[in-house]
Amino acid sequence: MHRAPFDGSFAGWREVARSLLQQGVPPHQVTWLGDGDRGGLFDQTPISPTPAATTPAPRIPKQLLELLQSAARFRIEDRWSLLYRILWRVAQGDRAAMLPGDIDGSQLHKRLKAVRREAHHLHAFLRFHPRPEHAEGPQLVAWHEPAHDILASASGHFAERLGRSTWLIATPDDGVYWDGQRLHYQRPCPSEWQRLAQTPEDEGEALWLAYYGSTFNPARLNRSALETSLPVRFWKNLPEGPLIPRLMSQARAGAQRDGQAEAVARQGGKRIRHTHAQAPDVSGNADPDLPR
Repeated sequence: MHRAPFDGSFAGWREVARSLLQQGVPPHQVTWLGDGDRGGLFDQTPISPTPAATTPAPRIPKQLLELLQSAARFRIEDRWSLLYRILWRVAQGDRAAMLPGDIDGSQLHKRLKAVRREAHHLHAFLRFHPRPEHAEGPQLVAWHEPAHDILASASGHFAERLGRSTWLIATPDDGVYWDGQRLHYQRPCPSEWQRLAQTPEDEGEALWLAYYGSTFNPARLNRSALETSLPVRFWKNLPEGPLIPRLMSQARAGAQRDGQAEAVARQGGKRIRHTHAQAPDVSGNADPDLPR
């Protein structure tokens, strides 16, 4: 078994994978060692990125490299092994490895779908907190816990929408900082970035929570649909997250009868008399509120 150490990035993996292909090392003989991994006691010497032979590098479709780069963001123990296995097969002329109907291609496309969905979750469920005007550093900060390594590729979405406002997104693994002109990516995430993102000084949060609670409509509550569109794992990092279980509990306890927030339901109001004819009820009695 050959060890293949690299820095844990796709660029690092690609360089080593290219060397392995030129040396003719098949997938089942390779153990991939990303950043922080260690080989076994009886593993062979690490493979050098420089090919031992003068075999020309195989021609790989650009589309495949793009697919592999996206799939590399899926966090799983064998992520690099699957990518090299597909790369090897395509280099040998078996392009079926790229297709969803193939045993390896099926896993590839499932991972691509999960990565796209996680990028959507970042765009939909991230909440920036404004910092005090006098504070140094980013104007907006946010903490997020993605399931896959999508921050570097998906955070440009906010640069396009927030203009020259400076902002910071920190995660347990990495972070990005937009200085108004350029995006700075750090992995691992600096501890100072994590502290700023996890302890925001948002003076307007109370107003936002009051607004969110007052606009909640218990009559339209569908728990399964809510948890599908807004997974529970994100609630703890949303300002309104702690409110959701309480609002759901109130809805189950009877707030759904009012079809509106409890505070609104308690407000008094005038009874509006009908000015148009209505059909009598099933008993045949006329509505007492109808004009005689």
